[in-house]
Amino acid sequence: MRLLQIAARPMLGSLFLSSGIDTLRNPEPRADLAKGTLEQLRGYLPFLPDDDVLLVRANAAVQLLAGASLSVGRLPRVSALVLAASLVPTTYAGHAWWQHDEAEARSGHRTQFGKNAAVLGGLLAVAGTPRHTHRHTAHGGGAAHCPRHHGAGGRSRPTAHPSGGGPRASQRGPGESGWANASAAKAGWLKNRCRGVKGRSQSRGGRVRSSR
Repeated sequence: MRLLQIAARPMLGSLFLSSGIDTLRNPEPRADLAKGTLEQLRGYLPFLPDDDVLLVRANAAVQLLAGASLSVGRLPRVSALVLAASLVPTTYAGHAWWQHDEAEARSGHRTQFGKNAAVLGGLLAVAGTPRHTHRHTAHGGGAAHCPRHHGAGGRSRPTAHPSGGGPRASQRGPGESGWANASAAKAGWLKNRCRGVKGRSQSRGGRVRSSR
């Protein structure tokens, strides 16, 4: 799963990198397409500037920065949300296929609208990915936080090695490591069992002496 995420992020980010660069170089055609949508937005957001080219360039700059951040895996969830928020008005302004009467133009814009919707779904999937806490790295790359690696009171104890040497059995081969972990778990269980029996015996002995 980790490899799939690493591969998917630059695929999504590269799309916005190329489109952002193209828009910054030549913003006028996209500003003409977005003119009607920007006029509608100014009715709800009166603080927007009147310069359509400036707004198109600002949107392209946001997509460029967020696309680069997503590509390198820097704040991927935030970057994906920013790209998704910028993609919605861009798609509505440039590919509103229901506003075209010609069959060819209608079909072309419908196809582009569907592609952008698919990209939006990918961005939302990245944004909804939970943040994983890598316990493997946090615990020194070996012991997982489980009972067979920790004794009573939460104190960590090394895993027994089948040959009597070496710090951990997890550094050895897969089969040998599994055998060592199973042996260590059984040994730890027996050790804790013996400690419990010994503690109960001492407690009973103390009560008997006190009654005498």
